[in-house]
Amino acid sequence: MSFIAQRIGWIKPSATIAVSTKAAELKAQGHDVIGLGAGEPDFDTPDHIKEAAYQAIKDGKTKYTPSAGIPELRDAIQKKFKRDNNLDYDMTQITVGTGGKQILYNALMATIDAHDEVIISAPFWVSYADMTAVCGGVPVIVKCPATQGFRLTAQQLRDAITPKTKWVIMNSPSNPTGVSYSRQDYEALGAVLREKDNAHVHVMVDDMYEHIIYDGHEFVTFAQVNPDLYDRTLTINGVSKAYCMTGWRIGYAGGPQHIIKAMNNLTSQSTSSTCSIAQYAATAALNGDHSFIAIHNKAFKQRRDRVVDILNTIDGIDCLTPEGAFYVYPSCNGLIGAKTPEGHICHNDEDIVNYLLRSQGVAVVHGAAFGLSPAFRISYATSLDLLENACQRISKFVNNLS
Repeated sequence: MSFIAQRIGWIKPSATIAVSTKAAELKAQGHDVIGLGAGEPDFDTPDHIKEAAYQAIKDGKTKYTPSAGIPELRDAIQKKFKRDNNLDYDMTQITVGTGGKQILYNALMATIDAHDEVIISAPFWVSYADMTAVCGGVPVIVKCPATQGFRLTAQQLRDAITPKTKWVIMNSPSNPTGVSYSRQDYEALGAVLREKDNAHVHVMVDDMYEHIIYDGHEFVTFAQVNPDLYDRTLTINGVSKAYCMTGWRIGYAGGPQHIIKAMNNLTSQSTSSTCSIAQYAATAALNGDHSFIAIHNKAFKQRRDRVVDILNTIDGIDCLTPEGAFYVYPSCNGLIGAKTPEGHICHNDEDIVNYLLRSQGVAVVHGAAFGLSPAFRISYATSLDLLENACQRISKFVNNLS
C-alpha cells in the first residue's frame, strides 16, 4: 500500500509551471532558450501599489487578518464589482484568497461531494480538471474546437448537464486561447440554465483576464448578463494579470453568502488568512490609478498581432486571433506525422513542443495539457523582439520537418 494518499495520484503537475521551470533550468545551464510558457505579465507592479505595501509594513499591518480578507480590500472589491460589472455584493458575499487558484480550489472543495460533476469546456486552464478530481468530483470535458471559436455552445451545455452536475466553469477571456464570450454567448448559455431540469446547476466564472481586452471588444461577466441567475453564480477575479501582481497572490470572489461562508471556513482551517501586506497592496490596485492598463494592453495587442501574423505564414500551423488575455493557441494539426531531421516522428503535440525545445530552444506548452489537441499555447507576455525571434525559430523548426 502506498503511503501517499490516492487522491494525490489524480493530480498531474501543472504543465505551464513545468515548462517554465524547464526553460529556466536550461537557461541556467547556458542554453539559448526563449520561454513562452509563463502566464504572467512582463511589466513590473506599478509604483503606487508597491508604495501601499511599504506603507502597510511601516504601519505595522503585519498581523493575521480575517479569513475573508481585510475590510478595506473587501470594500474595494465591492466597489469594483459595482463599478465594472454592475454587480451588487454585500460584504458577507465577498472573500479573498491566496491567488485566484486558491479561490477556485476552495470553492470546489467547499461544494463538491463524491461523484458530483463539473462541466469544463476544452481548451481549459490546466488546473480546473485536476482541482475537480482531487475534491472528489468528476470533470466533464466538453471539446470546443477552433471551428466554433473555442466557445461552449448552448447545445453542448444542454447535452452535458446531468442530475449530478453541480457546476459549469466559464473562463473569459480564456487561458489558453484568449477567446472572450460575448453578451449573446452568455445569454444563450443562461437560457439553458433556466430550463426546469437545470435549476441545480451553478456557474463558476473565472474573470482573471477581464481588463486585458482588445479591438473594442466588450467584456461582460455571466451574472451581469443573466441577473436572474445571480444567486447561482460565483464570480472569481484577482489582481495578478491586469495589475501585474502574480507573485503577490491575491484572488477574490463574490457570490451566494452560503458558498462564501463555506469557503471562509475552509480558509480558517487551512491558510488562516491571506498575506496582510499583499491585501493592502491589492486595495491600492483596485482603488487607484488604472491608466497603466491601457498602456500595457497597447503593447500586448502589438505583440499579439505580430505573433499571429508570423504563425499564420508557417505551413502546418493555423492561429486564430484572440480577443483578450495574452495567449495564442495555434493548431499544429498539419505537423502531426512529420519527421524531424533526426528521424523522430511527431505523433502528437507533446512530441512537437519537446522537439521544438530541443532543436530551437523555444519553450511552449502542448495542447493536451489544456484538453484539446493538436495545438500549443504561446504566452506573448514578453518583449516583441523575443517573440519575433521565437516565431522565426518555430518557422525554422517546421521547415526542417519532412
